Amino acid sequence: MTVRIAGAYEHPLRRIPDRTVPQVIAEVAYGALADAGLGPADVDGFFCSEVPGLGSVAMSDHLGLGGLSYVDVTEGGGASYPMHVGHAAAAVAAGKCRVALVAMAGLPLSGQGTTGGARGPEHPYEAGYGITTPAGYALAARRHMHEYGTTAEQLAEIKVAAAHHAQYNPNAKLRDPVTVEDVVNSPMISDPLHRLDCCITTDGGGALVIVAEDVARTLPRRTVKVLGHGETIKHSEIGRLDLTHTGAAVSGPRAFAEAGLTPKDVDYVSIYDSFTITVLMSLEDLGFCEKGKGGAFVTGGTLRADGELPFNTDGGGLCNNHPDSRGGMIRTIEAVRQLRDEAAPEVQVPGCRIGLVQGHGGNLGFRTAAATLLLGAEDA
Repeated sequence: MTVRIAGAYEHPLRRIPDRTVPQVIAEVAYGALADAGLGPADVDGFFCSEVPGLGSVAMSDHLGLGGLSYVDVTEGGGASYPMHVGHAAAAVAAGKCRVALVAMAGLPLSGQGTTGGARGPEHPYEAGYGITTPAGYALAARRHMHEYGTTAEQLAEIKVAAAHHAQYNPNAKLRDPVTVEDVVNSPMISDPLHRLDCCITTDGGGALVIVAEDVARTLPRRTVKVLGHGETIKHSEIGRLDLTHTGAAVSGPRAFAEAGLTPKDVDYVSIYDSFTITVLMSLEDLGFCEKGKGGAFVTGGTLRADGELPFNTDGGGLCNNHPDSRGGMIRTIEAVRQLRDEAAPEVQVPGCRIGLVQGHGGNLGFRTAAATLLLGAEDA
């Protein structure tokens, strides 16, 4: 049975000071259900994470979801929601539920971010050394530069492509195009990563509706097929950590194998762009270019909507939307738009039939979750 994504909704605002996280989750959940032509009474599977209170119990009550037969609260940071889509597709395919709602929101700009949480077991051993999130990614970037000669200018090409796309998105937080020089001349945050190599922070959220094939046939909306899914966790290996690879080196091949596809079949990629180095290493690990060749691959407009491998055509986490450090949801929504032929006209990929979503959670320099989705247009 082919499982479908029938509804998708991204909150249009990037600063939401007058609402709570549950209120925003409700807005995006109802938005996605309306997009699919369904309502809360149709939902029997609920997927979420980092929800305040008693998680899925309190949130399902708030949303009016009765009769749930499947619930998942997997936490994987920025990989959480590609994970949830994969889990929802498996649950629907197994008959555990028929209409699954995947929803998230976060309000860090308004002081209501939900990712602070309890401290992990690593905290007593690492916190004293002053490590930060940018510093962890900078370690990976510096190692990649050392091993393969990757340059700051090559990393900057990724931001340039994202900014080019964001100018056509009226909801994007940053809409001004930038040049390679703008990126490398922006303030250094953690050597070698400059400010414009780093993602933005926003309030916001999004939701998706995953349904069984027979349900999809009753709906008026164009749907998107879930073709393949893979996930993994890559951690510090007690210090034996290879900083030049991401978890996509494992999750990607699993998703391609399940879908029966190869990188050559992909028309569009949505890659979690927490930092420019995340994108470059993901492209290598997913097989779009050889390891160490990512810098050359992204140079010259490759990632633009009219390039060889269009990426993040909404502006991505670098320019558009990055609610609560969980970019996987918004990456998935833009892939759905592309496969429905509903992206902004200036960046719509002609004949887009196969899309890839890559989520990362955690920190490339220490421990990360990774999830890969392969999605197909309705006629794929």
